[in-house]
Amino acid sequence: VEVAELARELGLGLNAGHDLDLQNLAFLKQNIPFLEEVSIGHALVCDALYYGLENTIQLYRRKLE
Repeated sequence: VEVAELARELGLGLNAGHDLDLQNLAFLKQNIPFLEEVSIGHALVCDALYYGLENTIQLYRRKLE
């Protein structure tokens, strides 16, 4: 959290990726301020095999709201 706040003070954007999935994405979004972008490619594709692509995208979007 301190690094996220410092990055914002320095005018830097904050992105996250690697190992993000439906189980930890909401926690990250709620606890890391100023998060601008997340990269979820691998987990999203794997989940899409089970839930379908459209459903999976909606699941991830809800976690980021």
